[in-house]
Amino acid sequence: MAVKKTPRAAAKIDQVPWSGIRPAPVVLVTGPETFLAERATGALRDLLVAEDPALEVHDIEADQYSPGMLATLASPSLFGEPRLLRVTNVEKCTDAFITESISYLQAPADDVTYVLRHGGGVRGKKLLDTIRSGVGGGIEVLCDELKKDTDRIDFVQAEFRAARRKIAPSAVRTLVSAFAEDLAELAAACRQLLADDDQEITDKTVDRYYGGRVETNAFKVADIALAGRSAPAIVQLRHALATGEAPVPIVAAFASKIRTMAKVSSFRGSQGQAASQLGMAPWQVQRAQRDVQGWSEAGLANAITSIAAADTAVKGGSRDAHYALEVMVRVIARRGEDR
Repeated sequence: MAVKKTPRAAAKIDQVPWSGIRPAPVVLVTGPETFLAERATGALRDLLVAEDPALEVHDIEADQYSPGMLATLASPSLFGEPRLLRVTNVEKCTDAFITESISYLQAPADDVTYVLRHGGGVRGKKLLDTIRSGVGGGIEVLCDELKKDTDRIDFVQAEFRAARRKIAPSAVRTLVSAFAEDLAELAAACRQLLADDDQEITDKTVDRYYGGRVETNAFKVADIALAGRSAPAIVQLRHALATGEAPVPIVAAFASKIRTMAKVSSFRGSQGQAASQLGMAPWQVQRAQRDVQGWSEAGLANAITSIAAADTAVKGGSRDAHYALEVMVRVIARRGEDR
């Protein structure tokens, strides 16, 4: 069932991305991307510790909340140390938590930073609406999923920019392709590269660390096939399947590549216009234009047909899904031509 989202446009408080978190009496951290939420709250803690190393940190689980807990933790301490109250599971909170938090918002305690993490859903909506209305003087930190490759590319570039290090654009794309399913793993890969290599990060660097993972990636198989290298593509396909790559994502990777090529091939205009009107990054347009060179309309049609057949096969329509994948790879490597 689809999760109903609270309209953010109605908010009267500042809404900032996870990377723009800053101290405020109340900090509402929303969105489904757990890794970014943890990164944001960790950054906030570091900022507060930098202001006062005596910071006290208290963690509250909203789904296990007991009446009176907030008042106790927010009450003035003996030596007046600043406090950070971090609340998790607000999307599963108790009724007492909602009632007492709304009451607290009317007069937030001095030297207390109240952070509420809400992962999504309608539970606690009254509390969220109160914060968004401006009561309590809070801000909202948005931690949406990075679904698009362009978003993940921006993330990687920001990681290296923050470290004042250089990484080649092609190396960024390779990293994103290798860790497309897990943002935490992508961030960890960036940290390892930054820690272990003090030179500019290139494709060779990424391949040295993550070559095995990159080689078994579905998009890697597609790239080799699109380069017209049928035999190596089949070898990589078999290796990918043998190391756990599922058939369905492999077909999806080919479908994504061919679909993008078809869009670009039929577009008449500049690269910038194509990027804008097709909703793609300039590098995606450039790569698709390169990949589609030498393809005919009939070849693209045959490729699409072969992908559709493979998709049916890997979803139960054939007893030998792996063979169907190999047929698809060979058709793509021949640019869809019958020969």
